[in-house]
Amino acid sequence: MKEFWFTYQTNIIWTAIVIIVVIILRFLTKIFHNWLEKRSLRRKPEVEPNTIILTKKILNSLWVLLGVMAISWNFMDEDRVKEVALGNFGLVLYLGVVAVVTLVIASITQSWFERSIREKKNANQDTTSYKFLRYIAIFGVYFLGGILALIAFESMRSFAVTALGSAGVLAIVAGVASQEALSNLVGGLFIIAFKPFKLGDIIKLDETMVGTVSDITLRHTIIRNYENKMIVIPNAIINKEKLINYDLGERMCCQWVEIGISYDSDIDLARHIMREECEDHPNLLDHRSELDKYNNKKKVIVRVIDLGDSAVTLRAWAWAANFTDAFEMKCDLYESIKKRFDKEGISIPFPHRTMVFKEEQLKSLKGELKLTE
Repeated sequence: MKEFWFTYQTNIIWTAIVIIVVIILRFLTKIFHNWLEKRSLRRKPEVEPNTIILTKKILNSLWVLLGVMAISWNFMDEDRVKEVALGNFGLVLYLGVVAVVTLVIASITQSWFERSIREKKNANQDTTSYKFLRYIAIFGVYFLGGILALIAFESMRSFAVTALGSAGVLAIVAGVASQEALSNLVGGLFIIAFKPFKLGDIIKLDETMVGTVSDITLRHTIIRNYENKMIVIPNAIINKEKLINYDLGERMCCQWVEIGISYDSDIDLARHIMREECEDHPNLLDHRSELDKYNNKKKVIVRVIDLGDSAVTLRAWAWAANFTDAFEMKCDLYESIKKRFDKEGISIPFPHRTMVFKEEQLKSLKGELKLTE
């Protein structure tokens, strides 16, 4: 036993020191993690501190891996092998530090943007640019972290150095990313730069895609419709579409209320009913100018716009404060006008179908009816 001790005394002591250092580092990591986690939960109790948890896992794995590599030196005799092992030890340590620093910087960047967005919201200012720039900044942090990690490998060093140049970044992105991904990214930049819509705006692409813009990312725009469902539209597509932004510029909205009446109904009475119902609705706004009021122009204009095959189509122009009020008003008016029409004897036509039978078919039909009786 003594002989074994004297023979491997240095190796045993070295192994014990490495194990103790690893245990101490893991213990310090745990203490630091608990402090950061409590601080994060105290500031944002509803948010899970995923970055802090991931950093803890990386550090604990790094300490164990470095400890195993350090202990393995005991089994290396040649100086050349030890030199290679020392280089690998430095490589692993460098990659671990880069990973942790990247996560920390990304977390700080995320927190700064969240604080800025919260301040903008409290001041009732537009936050669209900040939310979009947050995605770009975080992507940039992780991209730079990946490049710094690649520098550690000699075979990838020239590629990483080229990528750090401004022209190199564009070349790499253009070469690696697909055309669709690039078009979505450029589309997002155009949306932020030219602002056809922003977060919180109500937009309409077609009858099935109407809702509030809830987020604009590097790839897509998210719209929350009135069924509380999320519609995800790639930025390249939404940039090509013709859309209606109900919150761009003047928010007042003119709502058309169109109803068809039969040809034998009283057009003047129908127009009077539609005008009265519109003027009685609480969401209606008086859009007349002072000159219109002086000339006794009606608050709601109702006109005949079409003489169809079976109906005379009337349209009322009713103004509301915004799209939401206009939509509610339209639904209420269709109901109230229908009830007034029924009460006043104004009929709304519905399709009729006339069936013509040939003489042979008529005889066959009569025979079938007799058999049934």
